[in-house]
Amino acid sequence: MALLAPLAALWVAVSPSPASAWPVDLVMPLEPGKERFHKLSVVEFVEVEDPSIATAEVLEGSNELLLTGLKPGRTLLLLYAEGKFAVWRLVVGAASEPSAEPLIAAARKACPGLKVTEGSARGLTAEVKDARCREALRSLLKTDAYVARELELTFELPQLQEQLAALTPVLKGQGLTVSYRGAGLLLEGSTTPEGHRRALWELFRQSVGRVPLEDRVTVRRPVPPDAGTSAD
Repeated sequence: MALLAPLAALWVAVSPSPASAWPVDLVMPLEPGKERFHKLSVVEFVEVEDPSIATAEVLEGSNELLLTGLKPGRTLLLLYAEGKFAVWRLVVGAASEPSAEPLIAAARKACPGLKVTEGSARGLTAEVKDARCREALRSLLKTDAYVARELELTFELPQLQEQLAALTPVLKGQGLTVSYRGAGLLLEGSTTPEGHRRALWELFRQSVGRVPLEDRVTVRRPVPPDAGTSAD
């Protein structure tokens, strides 16, 4: 069975040290009731947003990812390794979506100078100067019209600060803080594995485009139960 994409190649496409944000990195087709195996170069954990549509499992003792389509639909897959994360769209069956053309037209109006190219140089380039443009792009980039490697965005500082303001209260609830370090994001604090994953999901959902991420989160692992006490 052909391998769709190794994770190492994914990191190259979005390096250096990317913080994922809309759009997704890959759109992955699956069939209901069928499995697909993908060999990854490195992976620490994966999580499917809606496990009623598809499941993902890293096979023990390997970096092989097992994806299983359960029912027609669309969901997201979070992958994390070495302080980096990526998000794939899993499309099970004929779960198509409406044309993105109206959203592209709306983004053109909201973002003067937006450029769309097709063919081998396919991509979208835009300068994000205000909230109207940022939100128009967010709506467009939630579709399958573009994947991350096809996007080139330039943000004015106030728009990056607005994105940060939206993230701050959400991450604070997980015991984390987020701030800018130069042009990148610094994620700090201490939380549980579940809190860390929720924080990564929110970084993706609340943001448009990409900035370098420095993940300094301390993940508190649960203490395993005692194996039992030996007799005197």
